[in-house]
Amino acid sequence: MAPADPHKPLRGDVSLLGDMLGQTLRAREGHDVFEIVERVRRIAKAARQQDEHALAALEEPLQALPLSMAVPVARAFSHFLTLANIAEQHHRVRRRRDYQRDAASAAQPGSCAAAFAELIAAGVTPDALYDAVTSMRVEIVLTAHPTAITRRTLAAKHVRIADALGRLDRPELAPPEREAVLDDLRRLVLEMWETEDVRLTRPTPMEEVRSGLFIFEQSLWDAVPVYLRALDSALRQATGRSLPLDAAPVAFGSWIGGDRDGNPAITSDVTREACRTARTLATGLFAREIESLWSELSVTAASEELRARAAGAREPYRAVLRDLRVRLRAADPSAPAVDLYEPLALCHRSLVATGQALLADGRLADVLRRVAALGSSLVRLDVRQHSDRHAAALDAITRAQSGQSYLAWTEPERQRFLRRAIDQGLAIPANVGGDDDAVREVLATFKAIAEIPADCLGAYVISMTRAPSDVLAVQYLQRAFGSSLRVVPLFEEVATLERAADMMRALWMHDASEPRERSGDPGGPARDRVGGSGGAMPATLAARTSGASEPRERSGDPGGLASDRVGGSGGAMPPGEVMIGYSDSAKDGGRLAANWQIYKAQEGVVAAARDAGMPLTLFHGRGGSIGRGGGPTHLAIQSQPPGSVDGRLRVTVQGEMIQAQFGLHDIAVRTLEVYTTSVLDATLQQPAPVPAQWREAMERIASTAHATYRAIVYDDPHFIDYFQAATPAREIGLAPIGSRPARRGGDGGVESLRAIPWVFAWTQSRLLLPSWLGTGEALAAALNRGERALLRDMARGWPFLNATLRLAEMAVAEADPAIAAAYDRALVPDELKAAGADLRARLELARRSVVDVLATRELLADNPVLRRSIDVRNPYVDPINIVQIALLARLREDDAVSQELWQAFLVTVNGVAAGMRNVG
Repeated sequence: MAPADPHKPLRGDVSLLGDMLGQTLRAREGHDVFEIVERVRRIAKAARQQDEHALAALEEPLQALPLSMAVPVARAFSHFLTLANIAEQHHRVRRRRDYQRDAASAAQPGSCAAAFAELIAAGVTPDALYDAVTSMRVEIVLTAHPTAITRRTLAAKHVRIADALGRLDRPELAPPEREAVLDDLRRLVLEMWETEDVRLTRPTPMEEVRSGLFIFEQSLWDAVPVYLRALDSALRQATGRSLPLDAAPVAFGSWIGGDRDGNPAITSDVTREACRTARTLATGLFAREIESLWSELSVTAASEELRARAAGAREPYRAVLRDLRVRLRAADPSAPAVDLYEPLALCHRSLVATGQALLADGRLADVLRRVAALGSSLVRLDVRQHSDRHAAALDAITRAQSGQSYLAWTEPERQRFLRRAIDQGLAIPANVGGDDDAVREVLATFKAIAEIPADCLGAYVISMTRAPSDVLAVQYLQRAFGSSLRVVPLFEEVATLERAADMMRALWMHDASEPRERSGDPGGPARDRVGGSGGAMPATLAARTSGASEPRERSGDPGGLASDRVGGSGGAMPPGEVMIGYSDSAKDGGRLAANWQIYKAQEGVVAAARDAGMPLTLFHGRGGSIGRGGGPTHLAIQSQPPGSVDGRLRVTVQGEMIQAQFGLHDIAVRTLEVYTTSVLDATLQQPAPVPAQWREAMERIASTAHATYRAIVYDDPHFIDYFQAATPAREIGLAPIGSRPARRGGDGGVESLRAIPWVFAWTQSRLLLPSWLGTGEALAAALNRGERALLRDMARGWPFLNATLRLAEMAVAEADPAIAAAYDRALVPDELKAAGADLRARLELARRSVVDVLATRELLADNPVLRRSIDVRNPYVDPINIVQIALLARLREDDAVSQELWQAFLVTVNGVAAGMRNVG
């Protein structure tokens, strides 16, 4: 008997939802629209089955559609793709449960149980595994960007549809119950159709904050304790020891409301309100749990310690919880947080001591684990600002102090001034900035940081860090206002990545060489240096390597966070933190060359930290798309250089990927497990050193890729005109799909364009240029040098190159030159069309070269699930692209653009995004 097809239920769900969408379309838009959609779908599928993508048959009926017809047609395909995405996500949940139900099957690959067993089998001792798990610190940082285009209202409906599909899977459903669930699904599909797909106005920063925090109410609040229970179970099975209740292997940060780089809408007031909003939500969620605990813990057997706290009350647990509930209700979100952990831990100890461990291990343990992982505000908010803004503020300060211009000084002069200002506590003169709103806002931000409760804040990230003075400037401004967030330089251009290690070595070594004691600075000079205290990640590296264990007891911890969690360094030298930018580095030098430069920069920074005795956290600024460092989590983490993931990782999860990774409860649990197991693998099973021959070959490859990319994107005077004509770049810049402008300033070329809309525009036209340009030429040159065997050995044996090429393979497989050519035919002037033909030829070269080096017969031959997903989606994305092309032509011709036309264009943007599954 042939094995059952595991994907048959997925096809059934997609068919069911598609039928319901068709019924809705017929009922709400009429028979004519329904028939047009069906005809277009048949033509699109037939066109895809031709040897040459026969788009002409599809273009003719779609380009002739009046606007009143084109919009519902585009919406129909967009909604189908969204429903297919929901069905795929639910199918992932279904497959996960299949693993869990089948006692005879092995644990799901990537799960904690499977990974721990593999590590033990590979020779990792139980003690080493336990130490690695309990000292691991992964922080997932949520960010809002102009590609998170799905409205929160619709995202909530998507979750309800997935829940309904889950109810349909229940085998015990009686026929009336099944019909009731089907009715729920029909209603939800109708609700989706009747809800506006896109915003007509830009979201405010606080709307983005609330949307970002919604993921906790939606899934993470319940997923975090489930994940930690699974981790605890797997750890006990592998090592015989439990996960401490205050362990937080994974925590959350945020940039939403704190990232002011190029976004004038993010002010000091917004940052204050973002922190208040997060604290208020956290307080409400914890208050709900305390209320439930009060109902459950009516028991009377208690330890003497608890009875003393309860002042002899007959129901001592309720007395302690009642007091905690009162303090929570009265809490000011702008003041230091109520200490949740200590009274709850007291209740837990009492239950265990009196033989009621079963009660202790229920809801109470879950709440304690939430306190450890989520703290008093669910996320810690990072503040990010461009280094040029700090320099401008310093210029205003030095002019007010001495009449001299900071901007006119050399780098050594800036460093000498800043170190002296830090050491002497040099005050900032009153009324600095005058009429310069930008300078005043920079200073207002530092004032706000000093006044916001420390447990609400994470790090201060410096965009476009180019010199040590950029770091020292933030340290001085913090010291002047009385705050102490850890300072995180962000290296995001090829040139600055090359200098990153030398810069960090200079900063760390200078700090280490200074005397520890000085007046007014009890923590010593390292306290407010790079990676400074405040919200620092814990310094666990030394503890793990020396065999020491971290103290678990705590007292006087008002934030409900352990002193060895995010927020303290336990008296050791504060760990350093360096952020690596994947987006701008790729925009600057191309994905392949940038990947190699990022790899080398990490090696250098790790070595500099080791030499300085500095525990290090690398912060990866990854986007959702491959062109911005995105891709499968395990693949990305395993490709990092040896020693760079030493139990510590910070990583951004951006825009639409927040919903993709955490939108459903079970997928959120799975995502947290994959982060955990991937970091453990990279920490405990580091790859062998890279042979010198491989590194030399990689230098040649990267050099060719970089030169090719720069010659096309930056040196060709016609490229920017082609880009703006062949993609919806200009229109996306005007679209109300994020609070941040598309450019950092001005109306220049690629340099001023943000990496996100740069990638977004190429994704809409389906060329996906940022993900592969330069790769084909670099690999082809190496193949022509007779290096095929060498390249194949590298691709098999070097996780970095294997991951880089696998991601390029995915991007090339997702790209569609025929669709890109359709944009050219309709939108690009004749004198620029040669540029498009050249780029499509380069895409084909990338395809052939990647297939050759990976020694595979065709793209994604080793990834049939993704191959099928792309093939199934393409016929539904194609019509949306054709409609978008027609709408773009009208938008560019009409002097006065109607709201109807503009909204129709935004619908197509939404649809292509749903089909491509990541947009920026």
